[in-house]
Amino acid sequence: RRQKPSAPEHKRDLAAHGGALSMSHNDSRSFFNFSQLVLSAGHLKTPPVLKHSKITYFEVEILDVQSKKQICIVDKVPPSSTLLDVKHKFHKACPQWYPSRVGLQLERNGPYLKDSINIQSLAVSSIITLYFTDLGQQVGWTTFFLTEYTGPLLIYLLFYIRLSTIYDQVESMKNFRHPVVHLACFCHCLHYIRHLLETLFVHKFSGGHTPLKNMIKGCAFYWGFTSWIAYYINHPRYTPPSFGHRQVSFAALAFLMCEAGNHFINVALAHQNHSGSKACFPSPTYNPFTWLFLLVSCPNYTYEVGSWISFTVMTQTLPVGIFAFLMVIQMSLWAQKKHKLYLKRFYPEVRRKAAMIPIIF
Repeated sequence: RRQKPSAPEHKRDLAAHGGALSMSHNDSRSFFNFSQLVLSAGHLKTPPVLKHSKITYFEVEILDVQSKKQICIVDKVPPSSTLLDVKHKFHKACPQWYPSRVGLQLERNGPYLKDSINIQSLAVSSIITLYFTDLGQQVGWTTFFLTEYTGPLLIYLLFYIRLSTIYDQVESMKNFRHPVVHLACFCHCLHYIRHLLETLFVHKFSGGHTPLKNMIKGCAFYWGFTSWIAYYINHPRYTPPSFGHRQVSFAALAFLMCEAGNHFINVALAHQNHSGSKACFPSPTYNPFTWLFLLVSCPNYTYEVGSWISFTVMTQTLPVGIFAFLMVIQMSLWAQKKHKLYLKRFYPEVRRKAAMIPIIF
């Protein structure tokens, strides 16, 4: 038997049923609105994953080469840094030492490391130990050669005009100058002007700097010998060569040929060193002055020695002969040193060549 609900209970049930219907209707409308919002906004994007890159830094411990005491520690050095970057950071920690005068070594008696070397290639662990040496006051290679070659050019001209403070003025006015005196001045000036122009426009120096004491020694050598040579050649009592015009002409022609050969060799070497192709030894070209590459590995030194020997024959003076003899010794030492480096890099091409002079050197 069913019991009919009373009127108050029936009203209460209807109210509850209507409230449930309204709540479900509101939920469906809110869900519909939310779905429309999502569809209009596009696809949901996942937040990007943060990748933490692990970069290994090095610590460079710098010790004094004599006392082995620690000078400073250069920290947080990236693997891509060069030794020059380490020197700049070392200069910030120790301002009294400029990067150009800092010499760093892996071992106390080892060679100085180049500025271009990568710091990661030296690392065995995260701490790198280097030994410091104060190289002293440094000058650039361009300044070095400009100073060394400008001096002889000006000094010779001072003797050529025969200053009253150098020669007797009365004797200078009486004596006639032989044509070889004017030719010698022209050749001497041409030699050093060529050196100056090549220093500015041909040579590219990668070493960076050299000690100031080396420039002082070089200037003392070149300036001193130039004063001695110019004094005798431009002296009022200078006597011409023994074989006269023929000796002067042949010697002057040989001098000019050696100067031209030296210039073309330097241009060829500069082009080979900076053209991006360093895999082969410089080969002769259509220029006849470069054919000397077939016989020697350092033809620029051969031509340099030839210039001074020709100048000695042309002027026939003892100071020039002594200077030429010393230049032969110095150039042969430089040529043998460079020849050994060439043998390591270009063995097949250089093994049958001489260093500077065929058969002799």
